[in-house]
Amino acid sequence: MTNDEMQKLAAGLADCGKELLRIADALTEKKDEVPAAEGQKGSEKKLSLEDVRRVAADKARQGHTDEVRQLIQKFGADKLSGVDAAKYPALMEELEAMGHAD
Repeated sequence: MTNDEMQKLAAGLADCGKELLRIADALTEKKDEVPAAEGQKGSEKKLSLEDVRRVAADKARQGHTDEVRQLIQKFGADKLSGVDAAKYPALMEELEAMGHAD
């Protein structure tokens, strides 16, 4: 490779680096512009009774019927529909962990 070719490659690489820095700066500016509440909307999805029921039924089908029943009682109800909706995230977390310790 000639010296001229190497200089062209080096210049091209430098241009590429500059462009990557420009893109990174633009992305950082965009991220700073997103309001905090808007960025959190997806992670705060409200759980419905149907969402919890689907997971509970799946765990029961996997042979964890008694554990599901005990968990519902732990959350202060005799049946799933009696569980306070505010407790759904904690209930869901325990349901999803069920059976992983086997």
